[in-house]
Amino acid sequence: MKTNDVLLRNVTKVVAFIIFLFSLHLFFAGHYNPGGGFVAGLTSAGAITLTLLAYDIKTVKSMLNMNTIIITAVGLIFVVGTGLLGVFSGKPFLTHLYGHVDLPVIGDTSLHTATLFDLGVYLVVVGVTLTIIQTIGESD
Repeated sequence: MKTNDVLLRNVTKVVAFIIFLFSLHLFFAGHYNPGGGFVAGLTSAGAITLTLLAYDIKTVKSMLNMNTIIITAVGLIFVVGTGLLGVFSGKPFLTHLYGHVDLPVIGDTSLHTATLFDLGVYLVVVGVTLTIIQTIGESD
């Protein structure tokens, strides 16, 4: 017997979008307030998990069309790469670099390698969390 989950699926579309927007806010606010790549990654994984509960694994895999192992590997490359940037500049591992750039519309902007590090952490957390959830969900 198949259940009718029309309400759950429609609410999930809206709520998952709101959760992803909040995850984006957490990601960028993480340098000056609580948040960052780890919390944003967990929040995004929660939104995808909600979508997995409303639909099935095959539907979500076809919607997202991504390999979680590759996402984790790319995240690790970002994390290790930003750590090595400090070493190549003659400083200790994971020393973040920054510089000021004058952008046309925004003006004087400070760019940090910490953002790339947070992006790597975000990708690792999303990839590992979704791999675990998919492995548990597919063990029928």
